[in-house]
Amino acid sequence: MESFLSDFITFLRVERNLSSNSIEAYEHDIARYLDFLQGDSSVKGVSDITPRHIRQYIRMLFDLHLKPTSIRRNFSVVSSYHNYLLDEELAVTDPSELLEPPRIPEKLPTVLSVQEVEALLDAIELDKSGGLRDKAMVELLYSSGLRVSELVNLKLEHLLANQGLIRIMGKGNKERVIPLGRAAADCLEDYLNNSRPETAQKGRSGGYVFLNHLGRQISRKGVWRIISTLAKSAGIEKQVSPHTLRHSFATHLLEGGADLRAVQEMLGHADISTTQIYTHVDRSYLKEVHRSFHPRW
Repeated sequence: MESFLSDFITFLRVERNLSSNSIEAYEHDIARYLDFLQGDSSVKGVSDITPRHIRQYIRMLFDLHLKPTSIRRNFSVVSSYHNYLLDEELAVTDPSELLEPPRIPEKLPTVLSVQEVEALLDAIELDKSGGLRDKAMVELLYSSGLRVSELVNLKLEHLLANQGLIRIMGKGNKERVIPLGRAAADCLEDYLNNSRPETAQKGRSGGYVFLNHLGRQISRKGVWRIISTLAKSAGIEKQVSPHTLRHSFATHLLEGGADLRAVQEMLGHADISTTQIYTHVDRSYLKEVHRSFHPRW
């Protein structure tokens, strides 16, 4: 079966302006879909693909025990691929057009309490190598709600510390400017003055704020590993990742009375419905307050 994968990837890079991480995920998902189709003797070309084939593919993903969110993403990628083929007149129909996306149960994000965030910070050993960096990273993730990809790609030129702001290049290369909390600003200044200069001499820093022990840009996996290790050291039983701090940032702002639109802008969400998930978390907090303090509970 002919494959237009390379053309589709070029379209995503040039026309959709997707990040390299998103393009890599698209390429992986479509390659798996095409491998599945090549195993079906009834499919000789794109014109032979029917809704039945897509349903069978989605069923296979369920059989592989992929997470519901991953299956829904795969469906979206397949749908985008067929839509591209139709728009480019490489196919005469879009077999995904009338199919409904797989339903996934709504799962509320894991959120740390304020006390757990403090315990996470207390678990950092500042006198050890990387301690100042780790504290600055945790404070920044929690203070400004950054995605881990935004954190590792943060450069010195993006810091507007004298204004209490940082400039972020988010998904789809969309820029946003967000506040930098006082605690995060202090930790960042400490790291930049007393730790980073020595580390930067070891390798090519590329102007990135956060560096690994070799003096190069720290990786997303590196940040994940650090946060996970700190959570275990702090005795936190929840599954904690960098994104947990982003969730906690949004939830704690809403608990404090922040406007939903303002939180949406700080998180860099294109659609406010994505931000509204945190109002459900906030409701559970309100229930807890009601349970704890109402005389008729």
